[in-house]
Amino acid sequence: MTGEGPDGRLPQLDAALASRTGARLVRPGPRVSPAEAAQVVDALRRHARAAEQHIRETTRLEAPVARPTLVVDRARWIEANAATYSRVLADLDGDPRRRPVQTAATSVQLGALLAVLAQRVLGQFDPFDADGGRLLLVAPNVVHVERELRVPPEDFRLWVCLHEETHRVQFGHAPWLAEHLRGIAGRLLRTADLGGAETLARLASQIGRRRGRRTGSAAEGSLAVLLATPEQRELVDQVTAVMSLLEGHADVMMDRVGPAVVPSVRQIRARFTGRRSRRGLDLVVRRLLGLEAKLAQYRDGAAFVRHVVRRRGVDGFNTVFTGPEMLPTLAEIHQPTRWVQRVGV
Repeated sequence: MTGEGPDGRLPQLDAALASRTGARLVRPGPRVSPAEAAQVVDALRRHARAAEQHIRETTRLEAPVARPTLVVDRARWIEANAATYSRVLADLDGDPRRRPVQTAATSVQLGALLAVLAQRVLGQFDPFDADGGRLLLVAPNVVHVERELRVPPEDFRLWVCLHEETHRVQFGHAPWLAEHLRGIAGRLLRTADLGGAETLARLASQIGRRRGRRTGSAAEGSLAVLLATPEQRELVDQVTAVMSLLEGHADVMMDRVGPAVVPSVRQIRARFTGRRSRRGLDLVVRRLLGLEAKLAQYRDGAAFVRHVVRRRGVDGFNTVFTGPEMLPTLAEIHQPTRWVQRVGV
């Protein structure tokens, strides 16, 4: 483990090393001509702009004017996320001696993990960006999935933009939300008593032991199994509840925009849901990385949103964005009536 530097500060994640590692390991995207690549980038930017008004009308949430959307390749997505991860870790605690120890090994392991994720992410709103949040769309992955699903490309691209724009509006309408999540993450890391290298090494050992074996629950083999204390589990539940809410809300709203805007929305949803539920090796990888649990967040969160909207309307649901105390607990995500009764909407 690396020791303290001469000024007493613990070493931090090397974002540049993580980025270089990820860029070397990530697989190339689908083959496209330069002209087609330019067309995809232009279409995604155009659809991102169009999605703003559709989501404002559908969610009934107000947010500041959006910064331009970044359309990126896989390597650029890795670079952006390595930088964000480094910055968030550095800002978690004002006392540098209490920050998690980071080593070159951690940076390499993070780069390898990001290389896998970079092949799966269609888009991302990063609320922890230094300039107040930014929306990224990963063009190669959008092309790959629209080809795999055999759906109309223009419809699918707008559909993806609607989901990510919903996330931008969520954080823009509720500026306290990013800091709330950052606070939970900080408490979680400070109770873990693990350096990043040790955490990732333990995850790697989980992967090694589970190769060729069937896994059980969605959380088995993921980072969640490394957090054993009641306090850590409670914090994980808080994060899970918030992320279930946000992902479920985005899934519901992107579909509520409807076929008048996205003519093939029902076909896209059916095929995309089928793709999410694939089994075999893909399922094992998703579980190891904690992605299977994330898919459950979409499902459970969407069920919560639909229940509340049916009974209290969109404006009643939007109460969740008025303050941290209005956020549902994980138990309330699974039993939405309890949230409705607690907040009195």
